[in-house]
Formats: sequence, structure tokens, C-alpha cells
Amino acid sequence: MAEAIRLTTTAKAAGCAAKLSPSVLDSILKRLPPQTDPNLLVGFETSDDAAVYRLTDDLAIVQTVDFFTPIVDDPAQFGQVAAANSLSDVYAMGGRPISALTIVAFPASGAPEILEEILRGGLAKMSEANCTVVGGHSIRDDELKFGYAVTGLIHPERIWKNIGARPGDILLFTKPLGTGVISTALKQGLAEQSWVAAATASMTRLNRDAADALHEVEADSKNERPVHAVTDVTGFGLLGHAREMAIGSGVSMKIDHKQIAYLPGAIEAARGHFFSGGMKNNRDFCESCVGFADDVSEEFRALLFDPQTSGGLFVSIAPEAADSALAAFERHKVPARAIGEIIPRRSPLIEIA
Repeated sequence: MAEAIRLTTTAKAAGCAAKLSPSVLDSILKRLPPQTDPNLLVGFETSDDAAVYRLTDDLAIVQTVDFFTPIVDDPAQFGQVAAANSLSDVYAMGGRPISALTIVAFPASGAPEILEEILRGGLAKMSEANCTVVGGHSIRDDELKFGYAVTGLIHPERIWKNIGARPGDILLFTKPLGTGVISTALKQGLAEQSWVAAATASMTRLNRDAADALHEVEADSKNERPVHAVTDVTGFGLLGHAREMAIGSGVSMKIDHKQIAYLPGAIEAARGHFFSGGMKNNRDFCESCVGFADDVSEEFRALLFDPQTSGGLFVSIAPEAADSALAAFERHKVPARAIGEIIPRRSPLIEIA
């Protein structure tokens, strides 16, 4: 029975494309009262990847939660993607995940074997990350959803935030783009198997290796910390997360779309207009702050707004450390690329060449 059901056909929107519109979230969060606890080192004010709460002068916890609808058809692979995606926020803050709580929404009429495979897949990926699954919560829901609330540890003075980028910094990105358009093509039964295999391999890869590479660069640095800002690229697309970094840092960006890596089939899927509702929401929200060069074709413009699931780390690093970072990524077999630079604040906020 588990083999007979294509999980992606059961969801209205797949993976991180199911997120609420960024414009809705942005307008609501701006109206909420600020948090005043002095031990809250990172809250929701800058839309960062996770919260950081100080316990002692030398120890803080990183907390995040992430769950979504199926983005692949195989139940075990769906569990792995959900786990990797949930863990990513802790890695993006510079933390080490230690425990996780499972979040399950499952149809009352669903096959128990499917849920078991999802849980097994997620547990395997959590084990790979040395993160212990300690419990969870489940509800009945006609639409399947799965994910985790993850807790990690970090030193209060070693936090990576999504703000802090400086003019002259180099922008690095550690995974190829395109999971959104490929998952939409899969949902419609029109994705080639090679596309799905490559996207699944990317989504199930932990961002731990990328974070470890950045930690090595910082450990080797004789001056101030060279990693100035980090975020992971997920449901708001590369440009949505770039916008948050630019606004929060008070800078602008120049990105060369030709330097970005794209998943096999991503460009073809974009040309086939396999666009999710999440991509449209992202584009509506932040296209006004983006300036495209005339030679950037429509498929590449769309891919920069494409919602990513378990996407790569987007890093603003001091220019003198960029080559060392790329070498460290290569040692860890992370397919990172330099895709742009930080420039002083001007209009448009983000320039795409």
C-alpha cells in the first residue's frame, strides 16, 4: 500500500513551498510586541533561522521548529528531507544539534506502514547528525505533515546571525538551486527520475559539513571573526533570504546568476513553468527590491525566487577569507561557490547580473 501512494499527490503544496506568504508573516511580526528578556540573544525581530537563548556566560541553546508536506514520494526519503531541513537552522546559527521532538500530522485512514517509514527515515538522518529524538506529538490531519523541533548548543559569543554583512564581503552559497520547480514537476508526474534523484540527494545532505568548514576558517583566523552573516536558503527562496540579510545588515548586494549552481533539470523545469504558489508569493513580496540585468532570462529570474527545501547556507564572509572558505568547503566535499558581493546600501537593494 505504501508503494501505491505517491506522497506528493496528497499535498496542495510541497515542502517549504507550503510556507505562508512572506508578506503576510512580515506584516504580522512587525505588529507584535518586542521581547525584553535580556537572555534572548536572537529572537524573531530579524527573521533569523533559529532562536538563541543564553543559559550561562558560556552556554546558550539554539531552538527551531520546521515541518512541511511531502516533497518526495518515497516515505523514508521524505523523513530524511524533513530531518535535514529541520537541523539546518541550527547549523546556520553555528550551533550543534543535540535533541529533537517529532511533529506528525497524519490522516486517520493513512497506512501505518507509511508513517513508520517516514519516522525511520527521519530517525536515520537525526542519528547521522548525532541528534537524539526524545519524543514528539501527533494529530490526525487529512494532509500529511512531518518535521521536528530541534534544540542545539552554542557559545553565546560564537553565534552566526543573518545580519552583520559588510561592504566588500564575498557571498558564498553551498548548494545548487531548484528543489521547488523539480518538486512541482514531480507532483505533476512530469519530472525525470534523474532530476528527482539529484534533488533528493541535495535535500537529504546535512548542512553540517558546510558549517564545519566555516568553523575551521574561523578557528584558523588570526584576526576578528571573518564569517559576518549566515542564513540557510529555504522557503523564501535565495532572493527572499538575501533580502532579509541585506535589510538587516544595512547593505546592498550584487549577485551573478551565472555563478550559481543549479540542480540537474532545474532550468528545464523553470522553462516548463513548474512554479509553485510559494514561488509566486516570494516574487510578489520582494521583486520590487531586485534589479535584473537585461540579459537575465525569465527562467533564471524565477529560480532565484524558487522556494527551496533543505537548501544551502548563504554566507557573507570577509574577502580575505573567501578563498580559505572555498578550500575548506572543497575538503568537506561541499559544492560551494562564490556568487556575489556586498556593496554599500543603494537602490535597488539587490542587483542581479
